[in-house]
Amino acid sequence: MNHRPSLQVAVVMRRERVPGAMSRWQTWRWVLHDVLGHDLTPHEEHFGTAPRCLRQTEDEQLWLHPGFTVELFKDDAEGYYLNSTTPAPCWFVLWRMEEEPTLSDEVMAVPTMVSLSYHDAGRWLDAQENVDQVPAPSEVVAWMNAFMDEHWVVEAKRRKRPDSFRALQDRFGNPASVSTEKIRGGGMGGGNPGGTGHGQ
Repeated sequence: MNHRPSLQVAVVMRRERVPGAMSRWQTWRWVLHDVLGHDLTPHEEHFGTAPRCLRQTEDEQLWLHPGFTVELFKDDAEGYYLNSTTPAPCWFVLWRMEEEPTLSDEVMAVPTMVSLSYHDAGRWLDAQENVDQVPAPSEVVAWMNAFMDEHWVVEAKRRKRPDSFRALQDRFGNPASVSTEKIRGGGMGGGNPGGTGHGQ
């Protein structure tokens, strides 16, 4: 049995009001707020096992989604290299809008996968999924770099970073937030599922 380095994390999604003129077309939007539990401890029981609302006001909701495992794969060392050599290495989170309300009275954005690999994010984007990112803390970057250094294939180092991962902004001016379809009002269903395609 292969033992892969892994972290247990939780994802926090935020629903916020759309400011300015764009609110005529879309009252609310969902964005990735944070990825928690990255202190390299093996268990994060205090997150619980079910999604729950952390905070709700007239202008904002914060929802915690626990139970995600982030693994490092030997055959994806290049994906970690492409992430670690950016100005701000980050977590990548794939999320989808519910088709029917299951957690609240209205449909919401639900994260489905978390990764540190540029290649994973690229595959998700190719599948027209919603992909957001938030900065990864220094201890997680160091953990990823140690694994990358051990399994990096030197001959592949000069591969060009995909243009799709240059600095990005959404139509609201938020940096590094990617959405491949418009979400109006309470939201729409997600796109086609994307796989990771990892070996070991």
